[in-house]
Amino acid sequence: MPDRSANNALAGIFWMLVTTLFFVSVTGIVRFLGTELPAAESAFIRYAIGLVMIAPWLIPALKNPPTGKRLAIYAARGASHGVAVILWFFAMARIPVAEVTAIGYTSPIFVTIGAAIFLGERFQARRIGAVLVAFLGAFIILRPGFQELNVGQLAQLSAAPLFACSFLLAKKMSDGENPNVIVGWLSLFCTITLLPFALVDWRTPSWEEVGLLTLTAALATLGHISMTRAFKAAPITVTQPVGFLQLVWAAILGVVVFGEPLDPFVVAGGAIVVAAATFISHREALVARRATTPPAAATKT
Repeated sequence: MPDRSANNALAGIFWMLVTTLFFVSVTGIVRFLGTELPAAESAFIRYAIGLVMIAPWLIPALKNPPTGKRLAIYAARGASHGVAVILWFFAMARIPVAEVTAIGYTSPIFVTIGAAIFLGERFQARRIGAVLVAFLGAFIILRPGFQELNVGQLAQLSAAPLFACSFLLAKKMSDGENPNVIVGWLSLFCTITLLPFALVDWRTPSWEEVGLLTLTAALATLGHISMTRAFKAAPITVTQPVGFLQLVWAAILGVVVFGEPLDPFVVAGGAIVVAAATFISHREALVARRATTPPAAATKT
């Protein structure tokens, strides 16, 4: 099994790359929908439809539901993710695609740190360096003290630690659990969390809005499945930095589809974040390969 660790790292990176493509597609649709529907209602409809899509995997799980601590973890993840999704829908309709995506990458920073602190994953010097560089990129994007933060930026910034909490709980449950079941329980508890928020300011959606949210649900569900597979294949500290590539897709989407001008500070900060992500992903793949392949001299003994 000389290349198993390297292959697992590459598999994790591949699944996270696929995840970024699914999620940037979701971003584009939500941006297109705009502010006509309240954020909580849009999020609820998306997850309710996603719950129907995931039902074939969830129904068998309901026959033997988790109990005790595991059920509490599923519920906590759904609550955390649900509130974060409301904040994300709110921000996505109010600030440029590239900016909301760039700010969102404070979440993987929290994930990487949290994985080392709470999950016991190794946090070597190169990872620490990459996280610090990513923080610098986020600072350049937000420029606190140099510009006033608007409600969209604050909403996305508030969503970041909540998404990080959700991702860490997903990783905790990924060992020995079917990824489809994990996504199913997320859809259930997230829908339950979103329902009361949606009812507070409900507006009957049009068929076009329902259709677009259905497409959003399909793409997002696929994204969560691929993300869970990435977590199952390799540690978060290997796979999560690849998620920064979503910023590249978001910038292209904003310019080409929505005609959004690129803020040079967002471009500069995003470039720093992407550079840090690319470096750490490349280094992890190399280290995994070197650690499992014997040196040339050893093969002759």
